[in-house]
Amino acid sequence: MTDAAASLHYFVAATPRSGSTLLCELLKASGVAGRPNEDFQALRATSRSRQPRQYFDGVNDAFVDRLAPTDPGHAETAAEFAAKLAASREAGTTPNGVYGTKVMWGYFDQLAERLATLPGLAGATLPEALEATFPNLHIVQIRRADKIGQAISLWTAVQTLTWRDEGEQRGPEPEVFYDFAAIDHLVKLQTSHEEAWTDWLGRHDFPTKVVEYEVLAEAPQERVAEVIAWLGVPGAESAEVPAPKMRQQSNGRSAEWADRYRADLEAAGATQA
Repeated sequence: MTDAAASLHYFVAATPRSGSTLLCELLKASGVAGRPNEDFQALRATSRSRQPRQYFDGVNDAFVDRLAPTDPGHAETAAEFAAKLAASREAGTTPNGVYGTKVMWGYFDQLAERLATLPGLAGATLPEALEATFPNLHIVQIRRADKIGQAISLWTAVQTLTWRDEGEQRGPEPEVFYDFAAIDHLVKLQTSHEEAWTDWLGRHDFPTKVVEYEVLAEAPQERVAEVIAWLGVPGAESAEVPAPKMRQQSNGRSAEWADRYRADLEAAGATQA
């Protein structure tokens, strides 16, 4: 099945550690809602996903030097993007003609630049380029209210390089460390990216549905079934959403760090006052 046969396209508009992987995995598992992978996450300058230090561009702090060094990779060519788009079309479309993919705000601008390299789209506006490339585009935005928990989850992930947990056996967990400045930076970054998605969607006419992570986590199968019905997926009435395989990665350390961050934030505010 290729994108040429797709009659419905959708993006899962997200920020890192917002619950987007849980949502996408359940949509894929339904068998009728496309296969939303994170197909366009590689940065154009490196052809690689954002690496740990790149979440802290412009931050001059000792904690950055403790993260894995950045591989410079190679600059992506227009031909490489065209091939990546073709592969996404093939892999992301289910036999009923539904295509899905996940898009983070942190590289949405780079997706716009990439689309401009496609034939006939050099002078198109972003909405025009999106509609030309992904006809009948719907957008499902996932948001997470707990920005501290989201930031701690991302801070842990960039240290361990572990992005999901399906219960598989692994070796000892890599050592991680608490850092107020790092978590505070990520709280602000995640908040600004989510607000930017909300603002952009509010200024454009693509059909949009908002999913709150905390609500999704309480009843994942029911909420995903609602998304499938909202999309108007062919065969939605008979779709079955299985129970999630993924496990929450938060633990006692996450709660301890959240309490510590709140205390440090209050202390910082008192000092500044």
